[in-house]
Amino acid sequence: MYEPNVKRILNLLSPSDVVLDIGGWARPFNRANYVMDAESYETRGYYGDPRPAQSGAQEFFTKETWIQRDICERTPFPFADNEIDFAICSHILEDIRDPLWVCSEIVRTAKRGYIEVPSRIAESCRGVEPNQVGWSHHRWLVDIEGNSIKFLMKYHMIHSHWRFSLPESFLKRLPEEQQIQCLFWQDRFEFSETTIHGIENIAVELERFVQQVHSYNSWRLDIDRRIRQARRFERRVLGKLRRTVSGRRRRASLETSESHVG
Repeated sequence: MYEPNVKRILNLLSPSDVVLDIGGWARPFNRANYVMDAESYETRGYYGDPRPAQSGAQEFFTKETWIQRDICERTPFPFADNEIDFAICSHILEDIRDPLWVCSEIVRTAKRGYIEVPSRIAESCRGVEPNQVGWSHHRWLVDIEGNSIKFLMKYHMIHSHWRFSLPESFLKRLPEEQQIQCLFWQDRFEFSETTIHGIENIAVELERFVQQVHSYNSWRLDIDRRIRQARRFERRVLGKLRRTVSGRRRRASLETSESHVG
């Protein structure tokens, strides 16, 4: 979690508030009374010393209030409506297979809360991991606008060409506060998935976002477009040539067979 927001959350909480940390295994929010994660209580704190647990040294949760379960399993979270005073879900929604379900349960069980995900800018950058765009285990490109969270599948196409992502040099200059996006919400928030059909439309959306954030030089894009057009033309010509040669071979083989029969 972005450290300045840890202090802000603590300032919002009263001593009696019941706090739930969803997916907090790797770096628990120690003020949470409950933690819900697929991993076990005994193995909590995966990141260790480089990124220790946040919100103080004292753990308010216990082994008994550590709920080990698949949060995407379509079984309601084990809390009544509005039972939780404050729910935290930090750097989880981009990882999981069903963020819409998790969002619906957060809204049902909690009165207010905090959500944090990588910014779409950071997720679209090369250089986070070798030969990858963004984080290799993330499933979603996420946009938070006002009180709404929108999920777009992180299409594999994003890794296929430089024009669909931002350069590593851009990531190195990106301030920490722009590498994340967050939502403090109360009562409820909106959430939805955006679906794109067709590889051409996926390419358009990925390229649109990159150009909006960090426009590549027009001459570079023009050269790349001409190269791709030339390669497509080459593939079509070679494909037609192979089909022609294959057809002639089949006809020659048939003619040979017929002459032997005669």
